[in-house]
Amino acid sequence: MPSETLNTLANLSITIKMNRFEQLVKDIKDVLGPSSGLTSDDVDVEDLTHIMERYISDEKEWSMYAMEDANMAYTRNLVDEGNGKANLLVLVWTPGKASPIHDHGNAHCLMKILRGDLTETRYDFPDGNKEKPMEVKSENVHKTNAVAYMADELGLHQMSNQGSDYAVSLHRRSS
Repeated sequence: MPSETLNTLANLSITIKMNRFEQLVKDIKDVLGPSSGLTSDDVDVEDLTHIMERYISDEKEWSMYAMEDANMAYTRNLVDEGNGKANLLVLVWTPGKASPIHDHGNAHCLMKILRGDLTETRYDFPDGNKEKPMEVKSENVHKTNAVAYMADELGLHQMSNQGSDYAVSLHRRSS
């Protein structure tokens, strides 16, 4: 092959068209870069929130990650391992089921609802060693395309699907 043909082939760029969900994943990775997570000094949580808000959910684009299991409250399906310090997951929530009340173990979570409604119930951390029922701090229904943030400084929470069909959410968790 002549050298000018090799040079032309070497300079040829191939454009691969990403769907909007794939672009969302790429944009999140670009914003996080090598940082240690959502609360790093070099990461703006508001930027990530706006990126997630701009994405309008399209089931055809993310359905390959949405594996449900009626025997579980929810499934966690890996979309991207990120930089090794944060991952991107699609969670599929079984109708009428909920997560346990939980903290995030010093991790921070940004969540986008891809389908359905999820109810988030927040609680204060228990006060000392006294056994008493958890007191509800707030309850919010997140609808399709809503974005929410959770971290330990906001308390404990529980997510539930109170609907009659599977709900799906995208979670960016980091430590």
